[in-house]
Amino acid sequence: MSKKAIFLDRDNTLIHDPGYINHPDQVKLLDGVAEALNELKALEYKLVVVTNQSAVARGIVTEKKLDEIHARMEELLAEHSASLDRIYYCPYHPEGVVPEFSKESDDRKPAPGMLKKAAAEMDLDLDQSWCIGDTRQDIEAGRQAGCKTILIDTPTPHKSHSASLSFDDIKPDYKAINMKEAVNIIKKHLRSTSVDRNTLEPVISKPSEPEPPIDEPIPQAEEQPQPHELEVEEPQTSTDKTEELLSSILIQLKSMQRDDMFSEFSVMRLMAGMVQVLVLFCLLITLWFLMSPARSDNSVFMALGFAIVFQLMALTFYLMQGKK
Repeated sequence: MSKKAIFLDRDNTLIHDPGYINHPDQVKLLDGVAEALNELKALEYKLVVVTNQSAVARGIVTEKKLDEIHARMEELLAEHSASLDRIYYCPYHPEGVVPEFSKESDDRKPAPGMLKKAAAEMDLDLDQSWCIGDTRQDIEAGRQAGCKTILIDTPTPHKSHSASLSFDDIKPDYKAINMKEAVNIIKKHLRSTSVDRNTLEPVISKPSEPEPPIDEPIPQAEEQPQPHELEVEEPQTSTDKTEELLSSILIQLKSMQRDDMFSEFSVMRLMAGMVQVLVLFCLLITLWFLMSPARSDNSVFMALGFAIVFQLMALTFYLMQGKK
């Protein structure tokens, strides 16, 4: 069974690019790269570096020194328990000064040669794979190989204008600012495809569900239940239904009780009680005026008037509370 892979560019994707790296001491991992690779490993992806290294053709670095640079990169990753499955590089360039490497090559991105070679040698499924890089060459190589693509869209002073992704015909499937975000994009994509498959499964399985009852053999006469067996089962069914009915009635009564507690008429009863308190208060004021040495008839009649008005209001609220 073919395996899925993440094809990774090297410079400005995994490590810092100061220009042309020609010594292992120049290798520095980008922040979060090791953690991102570990997460991709956990998702069962093979991790394959595919990198253009025209510095070999230009005479800036030898293949031996390039191997040391890659060994240093893997050493730094190992310090964080991360690892790569394989590294492919293309040393060719048509403008090189080293005759052996001064030519065009199908392995040189944007051509998909390195990705297809890795797929053949490692038994990789390109349709399930991703290509991640920071240039249009990376995206075009992934697209031609049939992979989904993510552009690490972080401008750097060493990225040439020809390598920038400013062409309308070369567009990545997704963009990310670093490898951490790229991993999140892949995880989100996997979740969405998983949900899509789950939603299709019930539709596929539905036709087979009715089949068991259709194919079920008709019980033979000797297997039919005896009359006494039916008589035993019927009271149980009736009891269950009775309990269910009683439970339903109890729930309905509780619901009605809650409705009565918080209905409009309970509010009217509350207001009637409050007004009744005011009636008593007015009556007490009336008694106080009557017992006062310097009582005033006007004050007495005013207090009584308020008491009568409040009493009428209380009666009105009680009457309203009683209507349903």
